[in-house]
This record gives sequence, structure tokens and C-alpha cells, in this order.
Amino acid sequence: MTADRLLSPAESDRVMTGRTVGWTRSDAVAPLTVFLVLLMVIPSSYIFEPLGAAGTPATLIGVVLFIWYLLTWLNPAARLARGRQPVRFAALMFFCTVLVTYLSASRHAMSTAEVNGLDRGPILAVGWLGVLLVAADGIDSVDHIKTLLRRIVTGGTVLGAFGILQAVTGFNIADHIDIPGLTKDTTYAEVLIRGSLVRPYVTTINPLEFAAVVSICLPLAIYLARNDEPARRRRRWLQVAVIGIAQVMTTSRTSILALIAVGIVLLPTWTPRERRRTYGVLVVATLGLFLVIHGLLGTIKELFIGVADSDSSTASRTSAWSSAQPFIAQHPWFGRGFGTFFPQTYFFTDDQYLSSIIEIGVVGLLVLIGLLATGWFTARSVRRISTDKNIRDLAQCMAASVAVAAVSFGTFDALSFPMMASLTFMLLGCVGALWRLSRAAESELAAQPTQPAPSEEEEAAVEASAAGASTSSSGWSIDTGAWGV
Repeated sequence: MTADRLLSPAESDRVMTGRTVGWTRSDAVAPLTVFLVLLMVIPSSYIFEPLGAAGTPATLIGVVLFIWYLLTWLNPAARLARGRQPVRFAALMFFCTVLVTYLSASRHAMSTAEVNGLDRGPILAVGWLGVLLVAADGIDSVDHIKTLLRRIVTGGTVLGAFGILQAVTGFNIADHIDIPGLTKDTTYAEVLIRGSLVRPYVTTINPLEFAAVVSICLPLAIYLARNDEPARRRRRWLQVAVIGIAQVMTTSRTSILALIAVGIVLLPTWTPRERRRTYGVLVVATLGLFLVIHGLLGTIKELFIGVADSDSSTASRTSAWSSAQPFIAQHPWFGRGFGTFFPQTYFFTDDQYLSSIIEIGVVGLLVLIGLLATGWFTARSVRRISTDKNIRDLAQCMAASVAVAAVSFGTFDALSFPMMASLTFMLLGCVGALWRLSRAAESELAAQPTQPAPSEEEEAAVEASAAGASTSSSGWSIDTGAWGV
């Protein structure tokens, strides 16, 4: 592991701004912010009806970003990052797999609904790919990555605050949002009550997606709270609290497993003092939730105690694997086509990995796992190669968010939910950008000439000069300032 070191002001500025890369280009944060606002503010169920599930405003902006990326890439004068990029490669492999499954599925008979779903699949993939590529190759500095992550956390905090409001009062602001020209898609069932508690979802499709989205934001919020300027840290920790409380109030296994994943990834990298503080906060927060929200902890406990007994959610997930076998056997390698398996028509898998085997086959599943694994190992690579403690901490928190996404993919069919799917690809793009900028910065620092260690004669001359003597060695005088004496 690379040892931490403190950078000089000039070196730190180069690492943070990315000026070592040696290029200037229009930064991608502004269009990505527009995409993020549309993604989180407009309810995910609102679509342009002629386009069906692929017609969310955020998806259309993602397609525009993909077209912009292609035009920029084809323009030799545009200084878009073109070097080796593992995240870009993995994402292109996923997109190519979707295209292959599209061609494969086109050879067999399908219903009209399945044909429409098959046609929507590549549109969704193009939108996700556009967001990832623009982030990975278009963000021009680490500071700008942090700016985008701050906006993601702000969006997660706003969702969390309205989620807490919905859980406590039953009021959902998304029910009062009306966008001219958009139609509400009622394809997804809304599970709002568990036990005696209201499960929030705000502008997402349902509480599972809400839990996954705020869970992805949590490690990023923790990074900002630990590393932002002291004057802002109280506000940052408040964001962590809002996101964490909203996450728990979904009363879902997704949120609890995500919390465990965050703890496993982050806590070993913290100091013993920080870990002790964290354990204390968790104990106090648990007691507080127990006293304030009657039935919350009992409901969460039943989620896991009842797994082997009469829990309908667990039974549904278990039976889904046996029910999926005939579908997998029909098209084992490339699946029946991305976007053609309708849970309302067949059965709910509540597992993106299982859905992927059905829709894009074993090959597609391996590519999807490879995409998430690439995000994880790329973030971890940044932590290993960077000599800046702040960037290493950022990389670890981004790795934790990728781990949350990977865990969540196993608890519900995440790619069927617009906000979760798009946010995952945006996160992977930011990981790719951090990898590229960190490598360039470290290469620049390593290439800087270093002064050779002074010889014994030179050291003696420096000591004599420091004592007030004018010493000459081999006919030349020694400047003590050269060695920082």
C-alpha cells in the first residue's frame, strides 16, 4: 500500500484541479447536473407516453449526452480524454452485449408487447452509457468530480428529507407534481405499508428503489462530512443523518444490507478513534429510533428473523429461481432480449442478476458483473496508487457506493428502475474520471526532477556554513538554502 504523504500547496493544487493532464476542454459537470436534477426531481413514473418506459426526461437527456459524446469524440479538435479507461471498456462491453441480445432475440417470435420492450432496451442502454462516458472522459478535474458528488448528495438529502416526511405523515410531494406533456406510468405496484409503518418512495418508483438510491448517496455524504472545510462539516453530518434515517425508515432488507456493506468497506480504513465514535453514534441512533418511531426496530427485526418462516417476500424470491429455469433453458447464452421479461405478466424476480440471466443470458450476466467489478477495482486502484490522503479516502467511499449498488442489484431488479439504474452508471463514470485524473496527477508528480542526496563533503560544508563559517569544497561554495537549512 502506498504510504500517505502531505503534498505541497502547488502539488495539491495540481492533483485537485487536474492541470497535470495538460488539456483544456468544456467540463461535463453542467450537463450532468441537468441530468441529475431531472432524474431526482421528476417522478420516475412520469414518461413521454409514445416512448413507454424509455421515455423519462432523464433517459432522453442521457441519449443526448451519448450523441454529444460521439460528436465530440469524432472531432479531432476536441480534447476529450481518449486514453485507456477500464470503466469505459466495461460499459461498452455491456452495451455491445445488449445489442447482441437484441439481434439474437429478433430471430424468434415475440408478442407485440415484447417487441416494444426489446426496442426500448437499447434506448435505455444508450442513455446510461451516455451519462457514464461523459462523466468518465469529460470531467476535467478532481474538484469537479467533488462538485458533482456534492450535488448527488444534496439530491439524496432532499429525497431523504421528503422520505422522512412521507414516512411520518403519509404525505408524498411527488403526488402533487404535475409535468405538462408527461404521463404517469402505472406499470409498477407501490408497496407502501409494512407492519404499521408507511414506507417512503418520494419520486422513485417504490420503496426498494428509494432505499437503494439513498444508500448509494450515504458513503459519498460520509466522505464530504469527514473531509470538507471545518465550517461546513456540521451541515455535512446533518446530511449523513437525514440520508441514514430515511434509509432505515424504508424498512427493507436492501437498506440494511447496504448499511452493512458500507460499514465493511469503510470502517477498516478509519482510525480506532473514528470507529469507536461511529459505534457510539449507531447505538445512540438505534435507541433514538426505538423511542421515537414505535414498531420500527421490531419490523426490521422481523425482516430477518422471518426469512426462513412465513415471510412472503423471501418466499417470492426463492420461488423465482425455480420459476426462471424454463425461461433460462430456452435462451441460455444471450437471453430472450433486454427489456422483454415483464414481471406483471410472468413473475417478480426481485433480483437483477436473475433478471439478467433471463433477458441477456449467461454472457450478459457475466458482463454486468464485470461492469460492477470494474467499478470496484478501479476505485480501489485509485486508493492504492494515490499519495494524497484525501483522494484515497474519496476513492474508498466511491468503492463503498459501488458495493452498495452491487448488493442492491441482488435485492431487486434495479435496471428496471430509472433512478437507480442511471445513478449507478453516473457513479461508475465518476469512478472512471477519478482513476484517469489521479493517474495523470501521480505520473506528473513522479516525473518531476528530484534533487540528488548531498554527499558527505557537501553535508559538512552546509553544517560549517550554518555555523557562520564560509566553507569551500572542490573550489565552489555551498549555498545552504539549496538544502533547506
